[in-house]
Amino acid sequence: MYDKFFPPKKIVLPNGKSIAERRSRFPLAVVLFLVALYVSLQFTGFDPQTIVKRWQQFFVIIQAMIPPNWSHTSSIIKPLLDTLKMSLLGSFLGSLTAIPVAFLASSNILKSKLVHGLAKVFLTILRTMPTLVTALVATFIFGLGTLAGTVAIYAFTLAYVGKLLYEQIENTDMKAFEAMESLGMNRLQAFRYAIFPQVLPNYLSTALFCFEGNVRYAAILGYVGAGGIGLLLHEGLGWRDYASVGMILLILALTVFLIEQISEHFRKRFI
Repeated sequence: MYDKFFPPKKIVLPNGKSIAERRSRFPLAVVLFLVALYVSLQFTGFDPQTIVKRWQQFFVIIQAMIPPNWSHTSSIIKPLLDTLKMSLLGSFLGSLTAIPVAFLASSNILKSKLVHGLAKVFLTILRTMPTLVTALVATFIFGLGTLAGTVAIYAFTLAYVGKLLYEQIENTDMKAFEAMESLGMNRLQAFRYAIFPQVLPNYLSTALFCFEGNVRYAAILGYVGAGGIGLLLHEGLGWRDYASVGMILLILALTVFLIEQISEHFRKRFI
């Protein structure tokens, strides 16, 4: 259709033959993007004038959080530790489970299209479910508390790490794997000694990066009763106690910054 309205130019070669020059589809992509952008603006009711008029309201809540309520610090420590424990346990179990799931999803390791197809569909379903929805379902199954939050973080980590891991496995050099199979090893043994060492540094880096994000995600799981510091955050916003909310955000920001620094140190050693 594109070539019909915008026919490609013909280039005449020295031997007299002519070939069609491949036309760039970039203009078409720009037009489609602008159309999609216009439709999105109309659908969402985006109004720049409202932003210009009301952008100062953002600083009203910020000003209410300063100075933070320092006396609220003692009541934050335990929920913060619950959030860290949820994140650590969920990230560890999710990253560990991602290894066998990624093994089953790798098309260059298992030749059964049914097995790796089902594994990829399983990971896709987990990725499409928002963490808050998973936590909400978990609260109905396991009740209110940190167990539901741990399950939600576990499911997200499994989907995130598993997806990246099986893509890394499918892009590895298969020569060592084939050589070990020719020596009599089965596929699992060949994977253990030939493939996994190649993807191990990136796997550990991905797991650490996911743990960083899970600390932030766990902070909002309290909105659905999954425990942790998110419950205090939800209560503070509900009661308009912005000074206490400011203290929670300050401690959470410092905690996340410290975790990111430690995680970045180890990631640099792995890569």
